[in-house]
Amino acid sequence: MSERTVAMVTLRALEGEPLADRRVRDMVLATARAVAERSGVSLVRVDADSSSVRAILAAEQVVALGFAAELRRITNEWHELKFGGAPLWGAAPRAVDPLDAPPAGESSDSPIDESELPP
Repeated sequence: MSERTVAMVTLRALEGEPLADRRVRDMVLATARAVAERSGVSLVRVDADSSSVRAILAAEQVVALGFAAELRRITNEWHELKFGGAPLWGAAPRAVDPLDAPPAGESSDSPIDESELPP
């Protein structure tokens, strides 16, 4: 008997209950089914409440993560175009590049000591 790998992913709105609108919820669910079909992933179940969507896939966790990223990308883009710029799942925080951040106790206006730069 072979073991079946199952993974679950959830996307949650950062603000409000955007999936309370049936049209939005139906679009998100239809998109989840389409992404699974297009990518050849077996979608075991997909459901949504007023602020989140959850998908259970017959796949490894890394595949489910890719599925969630694609679902987020497509539905955010659709929602931004349909509803005037507001992303459905919120905007991800911008990653801070350690080279952009000033050292502790220094302002970003500090002069650069060129002797510390690599050749």
